[in-house]
Amino acid sequence: MHDPTFADTAVSRCAYYRRTCGLPAGIHPEAGRIVVKVGLIGAITMPAGLGQRIRDDMLFRGCPLGPVVDHIRSRRWTFLCRPDIPEDDMLFTELFRLDVSIVPFGGEVALPSPTDTQTPSRAWVVPPRDTFRPSGAVIIDYLRACTRRSAR
Repeated sequence: MHDPTFADTAVSRCAYYRRTCGLPAGIHPEAGRIVVKVGLIGAITMPAGLGQRIRDDMLFRGCPLGPVVDHIRSRRWTFLCRPDIPEDDMLFTELFRLDVSIVPFGGEVALPSPTDTQTPSRAWVVPPRDTFRPSGAVIIDYLRACTRRSAR
């Protein structure tokens, strides 16, 4: 059981993210953390409270969830999704008012890593198990529905 080939390391976790989950993950050379670049995947970042409402609404309505990262210190969640959100200034303005951002092409999202065990800064809300990621446009639709209901 103490065979180091089965140890959970940044390299082994990164390999799992790549092979099993289809995430184009790599290890950031300077920081040593596991990151995924936006391009083949999309990412939407928001306050954790809003993220919880969206996750709960998606689950309640039977919409499958993809990976969601909790950035613990900043109290923000990042939904990993398909990169199908159109570039639209009106949408970006709407999201800006809600403190929501679409991570731009080439941007990096830090993923949970076994090196975070002493002072965890990231954790999975919904861990990746396979290559499924929901449409980014669908997440935006749920975001709009949740914020409309809370505005009433």
